[in-house]
Amino acid sequence: MKTKEIRELTDAELVTKVADLQREKLNLKIQSRTGQLEKTARVREIRRDIARLYTEQTARAAKAEVK
Repeated sequence: MKTKEIRELTDAELVTKVADLQREKLNLKIQSRTGQLEKTARVREIRRDIARLYTEQTARAAKAEVK
């Protein structure tokens, strides 16, 4: 997920996207433990996307706090 796409999301969409990605991360973790995971790089992508979403949420909160 690109930063530009993340900035275009609303606050509610950010929360929903984080929840979806965390659910997918859990599923991939389970697949990894059972030996069914095919794309190991996807775990890393999801982790980074979650971090990007949290960073955007923090930036928005800081921006709102300043006003």
